[in-house]
Amino acid sequence: MAETCFPSDLLAARTSAPKGGTAGCAACLRLRIPALIDPSHRVTQYVLPLARAAGAQLLDVVDEILHTRAVDEWEVLVLGRVLDDAGSAYRVNEAGDGLEERVTPAVRDAVRQTIADAAVGPAAGSAADHLAAAWQAAYGRSPDPVRAYSEAIKAVECAAHAVIQPNHAKATLGTMLGELKNARHKFSTVIPAPADDPIAPAEAMMRTLWEGQTSRHGAQTVTVPETLDTARAGVHLAATLVQWFVSGAVIRTP
Repeated sequence: MAETCFPSDLLAARTSAPKGGTAGCAACLRLRIPALIDPSHRVTQYVLPLARAAGAQLLDVVDEILHTRAVDEWEVLVLGRVLDDAGSAYRVNEAGDGLEERVTPAVRDAVRQTIADAAVGPAAGSAADHLAAAWQAAYGRSPDPVRAYSEAIKAVECAAHAVIQPNHAKATLGTMLGELKNARHKFSTVIPAPADDPIAPAEAMMRTLWEGQTSRHGAQTVTVPETLDTARAGVHLAATLVQWFVSGAVIRTP
């Protein structure tokens, strides 16, 4: 497995250098890996415990070191090739600051392109940032399903705002669904749909995403957090919706 092929000398070098020494200490603290204390020299050793990590713990160490950016760009590229050549279930993420679970390249590239398009969209707000955060929370080394789903909804809210409720400063996906319900004749999509309800496909996806968030509100009943599978499905659904709104596939008529 790739986690056993990561060059230990590279890891040791980056966690023992002046910059890396701090990174090594931080990594031990964050990952709760006990440091070694050399009583003869009264020195606290952080490098060796990290270099001795194996299996899932080694993946955590690599992810943490990438997160601290205590590595050079060429070292990140080397690590990426090692993971690819070994067929690891993980890869270095696009930002180079952590690991993420490997996804079918065509799917990953489609989401990445949507993020890029949203980043330059004149009316997409922070959709790109929220969608990127949702992806990382869904596929990163330490996934956070609740955050992933929440960020996915925010991405759609940003992308859809200018089209559905441009004059509503506090618009949410819920209020936008209300707008679609009350003024259906004003909206359509470029995909042919029943003449009497052309906005139905987009509305159905938006409603599925909105109503699928189980952790949004508290009540007398137990709050149910989103599962990882639910969050990942939500992120991909959100990516489709962001792409539709950013590309102009959803249209508002005067």
